Parts: sequence; C-alpha cells; structure tokens
Amino acid sequence: MPNAADSVPRLTDRKRRAIIEAAIDEFRASGYESTSMDRIAARAGASKRTVYNHFPSKEALFAEILQQLWDASIAGEDLAFHGDRPLRDQLLDLLAQKFRLLADEAFVSLARMAIAAGIHSPERARDMVARMSEREEGLTMWLRAAAAAGRLKIEDPAFASHQLQGMIKGFAFWPQITLAQPPLDAAAQKRVTESAVDMFLAYYA
Repeated sequence: MPNAADSVPRLTDRKRRAIIEAAIDEFRASGYESTSMDRIAARAGASKRTVYNHFPSKEALFAEILQQLWDASIAGEDLAFHGDRPLRDQLLDLLAQKFRLLADEAFVSLARMAIAAGIHSPERARDMVARMSEREEGLTMWLRAAAAAGRLKIEDPAFASHQLQGMIKGFAFWPQITLAQPPLDAAAQKRVTESAVDMFLAYYA
C-alpha cells in the first residue's frame, strides 16, 4: 500500500511541473515583460502563493526554464572524440545533433523570447550568453581532443568551435530567431552541414 508521505513529494513535483509548463506557455505567448505571476498561477490552476512557494520571483522561474531547456538540449548526445572514426563523419554527426536542437519549436520560441528579454536586462542577457556558451562547450572539448590526437591543427579550440557553429547558426538559428523563418528542410540541412564541415576540415585538418 503506498505510503501517504511518499505521495507528498510527487504531488509537489507535479504542481511544480504544472507551474513551469504554464510559465513556458505564458512566456512564449506574451514575452517576458508582459507575463505576470498572476497569469502563470491562473494558467497552472494554482494559487499565487503556491507559485511563490516554488519560485520566489518571475526571474527565478524564467531562469529555471532556461536551465531545463539547456539540460534537455544535451540529453542523449555523444560528444566524445573517437580516434578510430573519420573526422568528417564525427563532425557531421555532431552538427546533426545541433540541427535537431535548433529545429525544436520550443527551443526556438524560448530562445527568441530569452533574447528579447535580454535586450531589456543586460544582466539577464549575460546569463543567457553564459548558458549558451556552456551548452556549446562539448564541441570545443571534441576539437581539443582531436587536436591532442594530432588529427586537427588547432591552436584555439574555442575559437574554432565558434567558427564552425557560426556557419550553422547563420542558416539555422538567427534567421529563425530574428525573422521567424521556418527550420531548414532535410536537403538544406545536408547542404549547410556538409559544406560547413568540408570548409572547416580544409583549413584545420
């Protein structure tokens, strides 16, 4: 028979999840500045006091959403360098994982809203950039390992990582964030990915 005490954390977790989901919907629909804790509480079917028991402020709730977004974006990724595999194949796989993230509707809408919120709050913008940099550290580590193994001639892995990801974001992130363009289709993704990897290897391999 289930212990009554055991159900309390589960109920609390469910309520917290409902608040986060409601906040995501509100932030996506109305933007950061126009979203209020009252509206989040109403959408979640919770009292305002309950919302504040979980999150002391709207900014804290927003930060939690961003954290969960970054955490979800790295789930299941394999960013380890494999010395026995061709560099091109590994880089294509790494960028394919990035395309899956950039094509995620929730990620795009929240990223768009986060950038807009950052314009009004430099501190929030700095935090967002720091989180995005952490998210992209995996590719930097892969490049560092490939260079250490003598497979790539790279003196600054962080700079090289920024170069490679910039080629992808120019087609599959910034146009979608700033101009609301649709995600690239499979053929366009293939063209962008292969040309970026080939140019990158032509210089660094």
